[in-house]
Amino acid sequence: MNDDKAIWPPIDPISAGLHGRCPRCGEGRLFSGFLTVGKRCTNCGLDYSYADAGDGPAVFVILIIGFIIVGLALWVEVTLSPPLWLHLLLWIPLAVVLCLTALRLIKGVLLTLQYRNKAAEGRLDHGE
Repeated sequence: MNDDKAIWPPIDPISAGLHGRCPRCGEGRLFSGFLTVGKRCTNCGLDYSYADAGDGPAVFVILIIGFIIVGLALWVEVTLSPPLWLHLLLWIPLAVVLCLTALRLIKGVLLTLQYRNKAAEGRLDHGE
């Protein structure tokens, strides 16, 4: 990742991540499947082997979507007092759809930011 000697125009990492595009050229696809990161960019040839978002996207999705769903469920309960089956019918499908959508978006943004900031695995300095 740090051996990139080519000159590429600056790409907005947020926009590229949200659209699932290559963090270097902004044209190639970042994902080969729904959440599977491709091997390399089809446009500029950037190797995606550096890309490892870990559990970061899942944590953000749980916190953000959980806050939205719980807040809406509490508001509906206090305002309308629907039966429990209606809560299940409303919130489970909504949570699944929002989580899957947000997971791809946030993973794309985190991977493009990782490239932009040259984030790498931590190394110990032994003073050599």
